[in-house]
Amino acid sequence: MADACLVPQPITTSPTKPKASSKSDKTVSKKILRKESSCPSEPSPVSVSDQRQSLRPPWRGGAWTPSRSQTSPSLTQSGYIRRSESSMSVNAGLRSRAGLIRPATSLPHIPKASSSSRPCLLVALRPTNLQQEKNEFFQSGFKYDPQFEYEEAELSAVLEKYREGSDLFLQQAVGIMECVLRKYGSYESFEEATGGAILPKSQVWAAVRKYLQKEGCVGEVVVRLSDELLSQAVMVVENCRPTLTINLSGARQHWLEGMLRHEIGTHYLRGVNNSLQPWSSSEQRKALGLKGANPTEEGLASLHSVLLRKQPFLWRAALLYYTVHHASHMSFSQLFHHIQRFVSSPEVRWEYCLRAKRGQTDTSKPGCFSKDQVYLDGILRILRHRRNIDFQLLTALGKVSFEDVERLRSLAVLSRTRIPHFMTDPDKYLSHLDHILYMNELSDEELERLLP
Repeated sequence: MADACLVPQPITTSPTKPKASSKSDKTVSKKILRKESSCPSEPSPVSVSDQRQSLRPPWRGGAWTPSRSQTSPSLTQSGYIRRSESSMSVNAGLRSRAGLIRPATSLPHIPKASSSSRPCLLVALRPTNLQQEKNEFFQSGFKYDPQFEYEEAELSAVLEKYREGSDLFLQQAVGIMECVLRKYGSYESFEEATGGAILPKSQVWAAVRKYLQKEGCVGEVVVRLSDELLSQAVMVVENCRPTLTINLSGARQHWLEGMLRHEIGTHYLRGVNNSLQPWSSSEQRKALGLKGANPTEEGLASLHSVLLRKQPFLWRAALLYYTVHHASHMSFSQLFHHIQRFVSSPEVRWEYCLRAKRGQTDTSKPGCFSKDQVYLDGILRILRHRRNIDFQLLTALGKVSFEDVERLRSLAVLSRTRIPHFMTDPDKYLSHLDHILYMNELSDEELERLLP
């Protein structure tokens, strides 16, 4: 998952009457949306035992059969979609009134097993004084090095794991970005020309519903919208529910479905498939001697982000790799000025530098959080071996490395596994990967030399 655990505070709004859709909204959503006034205002009662069974997250151990959750967009018996995936913050006991959207958080839910459980890694790495330090940095004319504070004091073991940045694919990262600049002049021009307009909430909801239907996932995933993520989107388990949070600032017309292929078509479906396999627990993985899911997991998801684009440039993965490498040798302010070569927007540069420097308290010192290099690393390894990988089997096996596929073939449970719609034609899928290689001016000879 892209920044798999970095979750903002819930957005607090008040339920409002749905606005009339614009002509463009109707075009996007006409096949899957019904008049909300026709939808039942209350879901049917659900027993606690039924909730525990239907809301069990797919990446937990043991076999799991997806069922229609009442906490996410779900089809009623009459075929309508209940818009209950809003992240509106209301009391759990609030009853819906006619004409109002019933928020997901008002529906029955299973609380976390323990309130004392530690927050996941990427939440812990978000500075508690982020806005204060950002303001001081901008007011200094980009010369101040932020002094970050964190809620979690014991991060040293994790930071030690990701303290070393690699330069193995640095030349390829630079080449990809220069390729974009030659064609578009600047990243901002590339973003505007190929990403399209930022979508309003109504069109984001419609596009998400449409995609969930494509993958047969309607009712399985809670969807929330946010303005505060560092990443484009993140899939986590919240209160035992698979929950996708989407960054509204990055929800562009032509890129949104790529993000859904990344988060749902890759991470979520591979998680569901993994729960069916004999290696679904860490103990079983260890007994079988399996490699880690990364860099395959994030590499595959990142390829799927650009898979169907006409201009499938790997810009984001390349800039993340590049920024992390230089963060290991530079202060925050030095890094900020250094990447101006590729990004002119101060706001965008701040976000990239923050990602590369997260976990540090005194950012005047060299140091990086190298996890973001996994995207380009995984992409290039998969492209290098793409003609020898059974991609459908790789997806069906769940959270495994492509290097373990053949030896797991005979152990796999495949009867109830699910393959995303864009992988059903292996030849067409491979042609998309070939196109990605070509457009980013990479070559098989180059990758074979780097990865013999």
